[in-house]
Parts: sequence; C-alpha cells; structure tokens
Amino acid sequence: MLDLIKVFHQVVDSGSFSQAAQVLHMAPSSIARNIDNLEAQVKTTLFKRSTRQLILTEEGSYFYKQSGKLVEDADFLLAEMRGARDTPQGMLRISVFESFGNLCLAPLIPEFLQMYPDVKIDLDLDNKLVDLHSDNVDLAIRIGVPQDSGLKARKLLNHPTLLTASPTYLNHRPPITQPSDLHEHNCLLISQERQRNHWFFAKGKTQTKISVKGNFISKGGSPLLTAALKDCGVLLLSEWMVKPYIDSGQLVEILPDWTASHWEGGSGEIFAIYKGAQYPKPNIRAFLDFMVKKLGQI
Repeated sequence: MLDLIKVFHQVVDSGSFSQAAQVLHMAPSSIARNIDNLEAQVKTTLFKRSTRQLILTEEGSYFYKQSGKLVEDADFLLAEMRGARDTPQGMLRISVFESFGNLCLAPLIPEFLQMYPDVKIDLDLDNKLVDLHSDNVDLAIRIGVPQDSGLKARKLLNHPTLLTASPTYLNHRPPITQPSDLHEHNCLLISQERQRNHWFFAKGKTQTKISVKGNFISKGGSPLLTAALKDCGVLLLSEWMVKPYIDSGQLVEILPDWTASHWEGGSGEIFAIYKGAQYPKPNIRAFLDFMVKKLGQI
C-alpha cells in the first residue's frame, strides 16, 4: 500500500496523471490503475476527475496531509537502512531567478559537483514563480519569505538594493537629493506586470512611495545593469550586482542615506525554498549547507 500512497503523492504534487507518469517513468494508465487500487483499499474517492482537471476531494486532501509523514518516515528509514542517509546523490532540480543564477549560483555549482560526484543538477534560470508542488522542482531560490506555509525556507543571503547611475548620466541631468527628484529622471525598470511602477524609500520613520518611469523595462536585472553602465538612466538593483561597478567607479550610489526597494516592506533577503519534508533529501541538505557557506563569503 505504501507504493500506492507514493504514487498518489506524486500525482498530487504533479497535478496530473501524465505529469506524475513522466516523473515516475510509468505509463499514465498504470498511474490511473494505482490510484484506483488505492481508492479501493481506503474505500474513498480521492480525486474528482474530468478531462480538463484533477481535483482532490475533501477526503483526498485529508488523506494527502495525514499520509505525508508516513511517506517521509518510510523514505528516511529505507535510506538509513541502506546507508544512504548521508550520501548526496541523484537529480537535484533547482529554479532560480536569472540574475542571481547567472552571477552567484552558476559559478559555484562546478565546485559542488566535484564534492558530490553522484549528484546531478538541472538548473532552470527563470524569473517566473514556480509551484514546487506541481512543477517537479526540488529547490527554488527567490527573494523574500515564502507565503506557502507548507514550504520550508532557508536564508541564503541578505538582499539590499542600491540606487545607482553612471557618473556621465548624473553629470548631464538634474541633481538627485531626495526621492521625489526621480520624477525628472529616466529610471530603468524591473517589470512588475502592472501599468505603473513605484520605488519605495525609507529613512528613519519617514517612508515614501515614488512613481517612476523610463524607456527600458526588463524582467531580469542584467539588461538593466548593462544599460546603466552605458549612461541610460537610474538603476535600482541588488547590491551584489552593482557593488563591483561602484567600487570601480563605473556607477555612483545615489541617496545612500535612504533604504530603497522595489516593494513596500519588501524583504531584504534571499531564501532557498523547498517542500516541507521533515527529512530533506541528502542532496538538498548538502546543497543548502554548501550555498550558505559560500554565499556568506560574498
């Protein structure tokens, strides 16, 4: 029955029989038979099935929640008996936003793979938010604490954002002495998928929201950084992206006495997010420990 429950959990996590079949390397018809057998054993309908979607029944949702620890404990026990509890191995699927993945994560992965040669990494650089329950992702790296209480999070790095521009741009534009001066400037914008963009500033007890506009919008920060270096406008971007250029003099920090952010009350931290297992897979544990150590040196 445990094998049937594991198939059931994969169907829920994947969102469909076909997706679960791909993950488990089984035929969709076999997945369906496993679910039929499980429903027969528990004498309960676990899914509402239609040609368009697969939805858990109320009983199915309860069964998923209650059987989760059973699956975790069984996997942990088997791994412990096989001596694999502390041996990172197998595929690790990671989703990370583009700029952080390229600049911070990708350079560290070869060292991790040398340390753990039995691990394989599938890295997805994408700025969209993935659903760990349905997108077959083991680990997602995102800005801010996850809203899903069913997920675990581990802090990797602080994420302050700095307001900068090139000396050439600033020399030919009105001075910026307070946030409202940005109304007179071309701002390089992260796409927020809304009609108007705002930047948020705080200094002591003073907080202000500034409507900003510009001629260049991107979902990723790297193109905006390139534009700022070519004197195109004012940039609000992560410290770990702009600090080398501030140190070299190619960019100048603006309004250093203010804390700037793309979101009101936005978190200044980057987290690794994974499904809330009591016993994370050894490859997940090893990767998290490795990244916390390495990113702490930045």
